[in-house]
Amino acid sequence: MLKQEDGVEVNFLGPREMTPDEAAARARAIYLDDAHLHGCAETAFMVLKEAYGLPDPQDSSAAMVLNGGVAFGGGVCGAITGAALAVGLLEASREADHALAKRTAREAVAQVMDEFTEEYGAVDCRSLIGRDIRSAQQHQDFMDSGVWRRTCMSQVEFVVRRLAPRAFETGKS
Repeated sequence: MLKQEDGVEVNFLGPREMTPDEAAARARAIYLDDAHLHGCAETAFMVLKEAYGLPDPQDSSAAMVLNGGVAFGGGVCGAITGAALAVGLLEASREADHALAKRTAREAVAQVMDEFTEEYGAVDCRSLIGRDIRSAQQHQDFMDSGVWRRTCMSQVEFVVRRLAPRAFETGKS
């Protein structure tokens, strides 16, 4: 079944390779859902698992605590950490040599972190959103402000656009 989102047809029939535009549209559908069940890390993790054809792409549980820079602690952006989980799974699924898979995944994520820093000026959530969202009031202010809809959504799209094409690459680091 194809569905139109933000002018891009997105296939929702299960695991498959997807273009950067399709990955961004899928991320928007998950992250901006009215229920807002999934944060930045979960969204990146789910979208990339789907793009890479990995098992259970709807299961975001491994990434749920990574939102907001790990437990809202303001560390590395959840879009990056959630994506890192998916990249690790991808590389481990296609490379039997654990050390090589680990190096390949690490290099891919490091490259995206460098590009992310170039684009946004930082990789840590607290700097990116300008708040300490561990505080209930700061978190509520963050949600009410819409920063998550604009800034965080842009960052999730940035990451999945860059990493979704890894599904098409073989033997590349």
